[in-house]
Amino acid sequence: MTYLDRALALKDKLIALRRDLHAHPELAFQEVRTAQRVAATLHDLGIEYETGVATTGVVARLGEGAPCFALRADMDALPIVEANDVAYKSQNAGVMHACGHDAHTACLLGAAMLLSEDLKQGKLKGSVKLLFQPAEENADGLGNSGAKLMVEAGALNDVAAVVGLHVVSTLPSNEVFVRAGPFMAAADAFKAEIIGRGGHGAYPQEALDPVWLAAQAINAIHGIVPRRMDPTQHGVISVCVVQAGVAENVIPELVRLGGTIRSFDPKVRRQLIADLEKALSIARVWGGDYTLRLLDGYPALANDPQMAEFARGMARDLLGAARVKEAELQMGAEDFSYMAQAKPAAFLHLGAKKDAASRPHHSPVFDIDEAVLPTGAALLAEAARRYLTGNA
Repeated sequence: MTYLDRALALKDKLIALRRDLHAHPELAFQEVRTAQRVAATLHDLGIEYETGVATTGVVARLGEGAPCFALRADMDALPIVEANDVAYKSQNAGVMHACGHDAHTACLLGAAMLLSEDLKQGKLKGSVKLLFQPAEENADGLGNSGAKLMVEAGALNDVAAVVGLHVVSTLPSNEVFVRAGPFMAAADAFKAEIIGRGGHGAYPQEALDPVWLAAQAINAIHGIVPRRMDPTQHGVISVCVVQAGVAENVIPELVRLGGTIRSFDPKVRRQLIADLEKALSIARVWGGDYTLRLLDGYPALANDPQMAEFARGMARDLLGAARVKEAELQMGAEDFSYMAQAKPAAFLHLGAKKDAASRPHHSPVFDIDEAVLPTGAALLAEAARRYLTGNA
């Protein structure tokens, strides 16, 4: 029997796990109950584990010695009020698994179930690390996400390679998407102030209107990608926050701006930031000023070419070539990128579209086709089995 056959026999158990986690979501670095649920399942399987890694993470090990292959799942939820009317609806007010991390955790626990039996029977040589990571959705006050802290804690020190996957609610269910090289974007944020001089709205000549200055700056910012960047490259700057004024007849002192910067190439990343400075400096041409605070986000996620081809071949053999597709570049970000910088890595997208409704990630109506849970578990387990048997 293949891992997929065996995983399908675990379907009801994996769905129950996912629904329990979905009903009790926890925010970044607060995944206490989630970690306890993970630890309890590992304990029942007789798998050694360590808790409290990277604050609330869990690291487990199956087997001994080298090579050591790692599998990763993230555990945190989002500050969203769930709108779905389902039996497993979130019971934690204002918190929701709106990105599928409950599914990732269930899939990795499923992989643990599959691998533990084979390791106990001596069918696999080497060891497998299971990385149940906190805080992918958000970072702490110092800008540290769960993956970054896990790397710094040494969780990957003895690891030869690592694989992770992400369910995608907008892609066809049970299809796998992978690509070599750059896959998901670096995500930086910025906060800026355009500073003018306040005054009466009826006498603009006696003030220096920061709304007018901000309008020029925003126009320049939105011209950076189409007019300043090499059109063969990829990048985005979006101004998402504009805040100014308190009264209809008062010119304010300043305008607050905020937004996101996305890129794949470090050179493009530097150019976007430099040109953002230039766009904001338009305020100084007219006698105003600006401040800019950059918030470094996750680096771009790039799949190791050899690992990507390994994962592609593994998925084709397990699921059939028709269900394995080339992934498109994604402007979304993923902190698995820190692990991919530390070790050869492959990150897969697993289609999980539930129905005809639109259920985008990070929305109150997000949900997935739970039939993908055995597929995810089998993919993770098969990746570890193949690597440990020398088929990488």
